[in-house]
Order: sequence, then structure tokens, then C-alpha cells
Amino acid sequence: MILRPLSRGRFVALCLTAVLVGSGCGPAKAPDAPAAGGAAPAKKLKVAFVSNGVAAFWKIAGAGVKAAGEKLGVDAQTLMPVEGIGDQKRMIEDLLTRGVDGIAVSPIDPVNQTEFLNQAAHRAKLLTHDSDAPNSDRLVYIGMDNYKAGRLCGDLVREVLPKGGTIMIFIGRLEQDNAKRRRQGTIDAILGRPENPTNFDPPGAVLEANGYKILGTLTDQFDPAKGKANAEDTLAKYPDISCLVGLFAYNPPLMLEALSQAGKLGKVKVVAFDEDNATLEGIKKGTVHGTVVQNPYMYGYKSVEILTGVLRGEAGVIPAAKFIDIPARQIRQDSVEAFWADLKAKVGGGQ
Repeated sequence: MILRPLSRGRFVALCLTAVLVGSGCGPAKAPDAPAAGGAAPAKKLKVAFVSNGVAAFWKIAGAGVKAAGEKLGVDAQTLMPVEGIGDQKRMIEDLLTRGVDGIAVSPIDPVNQTEFLNQAAHRAKLLTHDSDAPNSDRLVYIGMDNYKAGRLCGDLVREVLPKGGTIMIFIGRLEQDNAKRRRQGTIDAILGRPENPTNFDPPGAVLEANGYKILGTLTDQFDPAKGKANAEDTLAKYPDISCLVGLFAYNPPLMLEALSQAGKLGKVKVVAFDEDNATLEGIKKGTVHGTVVQNPYMYGYKSVEILTGVLRGEAGVIPAAKFIDIPARQIRQDSVEAFWADLKAKVGGGQ
């Protein structure tokens, strides 16, 4: 065989090909070269935290993800779907294609996503947070008991309306397991019913008991314009309504905007869920009676911690009940300052 000199163009092309297959051109050390002493370097684990939408709540969770990733030495990222279930599915598929080791997800529609979640669980370690998919092959659910948290919210309604009144409930969507349970717990507590997480009242039903009248439940599918319109329409249709209850983080701020524009801020009672800045400011000012908060920072932190422990083969990481409870709590005017200061410290001064 006669060997001819390579042109500059052919040499560059061969180098690029070599880089793509991992060998490279030049003296740079290959990523998988043995470390000192002959041992291969440990692979840096990659885990992802996938939310069910975009909200300040998830930015707080992302701060927990980042903190845990840095402490544990893993590549941890937070992803927020903008366009619902289809967007969430595409995100997870992309993560699996890129070889992610573990995924923590808040399923948007657990019933219809179970088959897909099971497929994902066979390719990477999978857990759920915030909202569960109990019939899937997920390792564990990290979050709170949403029915009990809903009852805490209902207790706040009864507290601010001790003699009863009319109420409208606002929520993003009811397909999610957490939304169904949270709403039902709220309703059951307002109406003075005993605890029964299996209850389900249709969202359009008018419910009455013990002086309280729940006019219905309005959803917006995570559309802020629709969420605000729901509040505006309620105020127009029921001018003497007693209380608005927002069960997703972004609902209370939209309710407050509608009330302000209608000149009813402070006149119609507001009970909230989660810790949006506008909600906490409303509690300080007295335009929001109180809110039930989760701990999204710990949802993010714990998700990364558990996935890392499982991937590293640590014993006892998953409890027998496959549920890690991070309880909810009520925040009122007497506790909002301390709560908000702690929150700001965790997320670096802001949400």
C-alpha cells in the first residue's frame, strides 16, 4: 500500500471524527482515563427534578435541588414544563435519552401517565414529589398528605368566617392527585365533616352545611389569565361572597388582583395555599387571613438526597411505607415575618 500525505482538510476531518467517538486528537487526557493508582474515576451522577408547571413555588424547590446537588457532589437540575402533560413527557423522554440516572417528578395526570412513568422507572430511578402516582413503579413519594393539608386550609376558612358564609374555591387543575385530595380536605373541613379521604364532591356542585355554602370549584389549567378571570367573574356574579380560597400557589395573587380592581380588597376574606410573595405580603397587610404552606425547598433537597442514596446503594433510604412526609403548616399574621425571613435565607434573598 502506498501512503500519501494527508491534506490539512482531511486531517481536521479525521480529528473531528476521533473526538466524536471519544478518542480525540492531541495530548488531552480522555474523560475515562484511569485515575492515580489505576482506579477509574467515579462517574458523576445525574439527577433531575421535574415540576408540574411554572411557579414561584418551583423556584423555591429548585433552590433545594441546587443545594443538595452541591453538597452531595451530583449533577442536579430543575425542569419546569410550560405546556402541561405533553411538555412534561417530552422533558422526561429527553432526560432518559441523555442517560440521566434518577428523576423526581410531580405527575400532572397520574392515572393516564402511569404506563409512561413505569417505562421511565425501568430506565432510571424514579420517585414522585408534591403529587403522587401511587399505582406506578415509583420508588417513593416525597411530600405531604394533601387531604390533611386541605383540612388545615378549611380550618382557616372556618376561623375567618366563624358564623358561616359563602365561599368559592380556585385551583389549577383537578387531574393531579394532590389537587383532588387538597380540595376535598378543604371542603370536608369547611362543612364540618369527619375525615374521609375517599370523599369526592363534583367541582360544579353547590355544597352546604352548618351555615357554610361552597358555591363551586373553578379551574384554570395553569393559565393565569383564566385564573384571574375566574376570580373577576365570581366577584361579579356573587357581589356578597364572603371568602375566596386559592389552592395553588399562583391562585391567591390573582384573587388579590381581582379584589383590588373591584374595590373589595380587605372586604372579601381570602384564604390561601403556598408561599407566593404576594400572598405573604397580603398576610402582613391583613388582606389575606392565612395560608397553608408546604416545604418546596425540602421537596427539592430531599428528592436529590434520596435519589443519590439509592444510586449509591445506601441501605435504608426508602421507608417501608414508600412515603416521606414533609408536613404542611398554617401561616398567619403572627408567624409570617419569621417564616418569610427563613424562606428568603434559603433561596438567597428572594423567590
